[in-house]
Amino acid sequence: MQTKAVILFDGICSLCNWSVQFIINHDSQHHFIFTPLQSVEGKRLIAAHGVPIETIDSIILIEDSRYLIRSSAAIRILQQLPGWWSLLSILTIIPQPIRDWCYDLIARNRYNWFGEINTCALPMNVDQTRFLE
Repeated sequence: MQTKAVILFDGICSLCNWSVQFIINHDSQHHFIFTPLQSVEGKRLIAAHGVPIETIDSIILIEDSRYLIRSSAAIRILQQLPGWWSLLSILTIIPQPIRDWCYDLIARNRYNWFGEINTCALPMNVDQTRFLE
């Protein structure tokens, strides 16, 4: 049996919440489960996997007892989605420092560009077993 990969996301970021909804809508195999970075379970997973503190505001993918962050996490998530999304793995030809610079530019400006919400908004009509908390 394959274990599920966990996506930790910023629960108050509108872009991040939209991204979770996008993944849920395209993850027909239910490969991913989710938890906000700010949650008790999110903090526990961060500590348990030794994720560096400077990456805490980034998307974190925990899969097979290892973690990926920033652009590497985003690309790996897309690789796991069915259909043509996996073709975006071609982005790995771009050196990681350049990919992460672009990722960080968006991450630094995400609240200004996409908005912020007061609490994590779990998607409506979604199987709650897709979320750890």
